[in-house]
Amino acid sequence: MNTWIGFLINLQFFTVFPIKKQLPMDKKYIHRAIQTFPLVGIFLGLILGGVLYGLVEWTPFSSLAIAFMLWVLTIALTGGLHLDGWIDASDAFFSYQDKERRLEIMKDSRTGAFGVISVIVLLAARFILIYEIIEQINQWTYCLIIMIPFLSKCVMGYLLSRMQLAKKEGLGAFFQSAVRKNSLHIYWLYLLLSFVVAYFIDFKLIALFAIMGFAALLFLFYVRRKILRWFGGITGDVLGASVEGVEIWLWLILWLLHYFAMG
Repeated sequence: MNTWIGFLINLQFFTVFPIKKQLPMDKKYIHRAIQTFPLVGIFLGLILGGVLYGLVEWTPFSSLAIAFMLWVLTIALTGGLHLDGWIDASDAFFSYQDKERRLEIMKDSRTGAFGVISVIVLLAARFILIYEIIEQINQWTYCLIIMIPFLSKCVMGYLLSRMQLAKKEGLGAFFQSAVRKNSLHIYWLYLLLSFVVAYFIDFKLIALFAIMGFAALLFLFYVRRKILRWFGGITGDVLGASVEGVEIWLWLILWLLHYFAMG
């Protein structure tokens, strides 16, 4: 029951699905929410993969139209929540100020030019990658798309649980207050189960999953050092920007796989 409540908390916080029920916000439930981050990722990935399959197999739409619809869906499912973090973190980063000033800029509700330019580049890159992936789509594409939000939520859970806070308030601090030493142990089970599923679908899919997982790990090693250097720790906006960052990186890896490993 606690796990289900934690999952619903994640849907309420991080997606557009209307969970109108007043959920308990005790630490034991937030702990379960952290443990179910990857499950929310799988849920979102299944929607993306399922919608893509339906559009490709059951509609006459062109690859360009399908790419646009899937692109819009990647934004709509989270209500642009993580994009907001990307914009705020970009404004702060490109100010080239010290850590304290960057944190002040992230708190400012106004959007600067750097944030606007950064999100345009991010979304344009995502659209191009999605379009080219659809142009070369095959039977493994749908499964690998599911892995993108799954792995991004694993990265978010790790950063939230293992990195210091840049400030003692906000969404990041709220969730981190419920972290326990064993909060992330279940992530290994999720990863193991994903490889078991891949084995039963197609043996080659295991290698493709491994490449995606390794790419997410490389991003994690890189970004955790940069977060400390640039911001002094995590905030809700930094976590949102990290999710967007790892997802565009994984879309890029998936695009490359279609050219060099899945042709």
